[in-house]
Amino acid sequence: MALLTETTEIARKVWKIDRVVLAIVGVAVVLIALVPDQAGRSVVFTGEALVGILPFLIVSVLVAAFAKATGLDKQIAIAFSGHPMRAVFLAAAFGALSPFCSCGVVPIIAGLLGAGVPLAPVMAFWLASPLMDPQMFFLMIPVFGLPFTVAKLLAAFGIGAAAGIATHMFARQELFANPMLPGAMGCGSGCGVKSPLAADQVVWKFWGDTDRRQAFVGEGKAIGWFLFKWLTLAFVLESLMVAYIPAERIAESLGGAAWWAIPASVVLGVPAYLNGFAAIPTVSALIDMGMAPGAGLGFMVAGGVTSIPAAMAVFALVKRPVFIWYLAWGLAGSLAVAYGFQAYVMFGG
Repeated sequence: MALLTETTEIARKVWKIDRVVLAIVGVAVVLIALVPDQAGRSVVFTGEALVGILPFLIVSVLVAAFAKATGLDKQIAIAFSGHPMRAVFLAAAFGALSPFCSCGVVPIIAGLLGAGVPLAPVMAFWLASPLMDPQMFFLMIPVFGLPFTVAKLLAAFGIGAAAGIATHMFARQELFANPMLPGAMGCGSGCGVKSPLAADQVVWKFWGDTDRRQAFVGEGKAIGWFLFKWLTLAFVLESLMVAYIPAERIAESLGGAAWWAIPASVVLGVPAYLNGFAAIPTVSALIDMGMAPGAGLGFMVAGGVTSIPAAMAVFALVKRPVFIWYLAWGLAGSLAVAYGFQAYVMFGG
């Protein structure tokens, strides 16, 4: 009986440990025990990925914390609450042109939802933002040509706008009420604030107010830790996908003219994790190896919209119906874009 009691107590203590940290440690232990060489490669891969995304992560966390401390998030919520369709189209356009990466946009999403911005414009921004930004647009033109690049830009806006409109149509459904998970950001959203911040003004010089300084620090810490632990786990898993599901193998198995090339490319775009600037040379090489242009675009779009690190962070941020809705729109939009561009190449190009 004493042994059972002690075992139960140990189990309770382990369960109280952050489950994301526990998962990271568990994966590391399994890799060290079974494939130590891959364990080392995964550590290097994860470290390099975190360093690479760190500037974007810092900027996005600072932006979210700044919006909370100044009260700007409340003003954005008020602005987005008046004209739903206009807000959706503006959010999709801003997302398609914004410089945020798929992971860096997560704290912005959290800040907007936490401030009361309706889910529809947030969803539009959420899906459009990872797909295109000005720098990526100009880097893609010499590699893929103008039609392919413009198609990806239109895909970013179109998928975001369509998802936003559909979300607005079903906004009153109980499944979409209060989309954020309770306590998803830890102590964020005003952690350590002794009194609520005024919602009717923006205080740009927030550092002169104790409550606003505390809001800035608390929000930054909460969002920063939330993203760091989830991205670490996501990059560890990504390292295994890169090792065991290489892009070259995917290209060889897809073929160029097979009827299933486009849907397979979209489905495989998710575990292959092609996101951001790294996708440009990879997808170019896949097309050179025989992948149809439409399949290549679908592969790139699906990997961007539903990138593994961002999807895992979103999974921990919002309720399951909202997460499934996000994935469904990402995959359905990628499929529509791929077929549309392939039709253009075959009949209009």
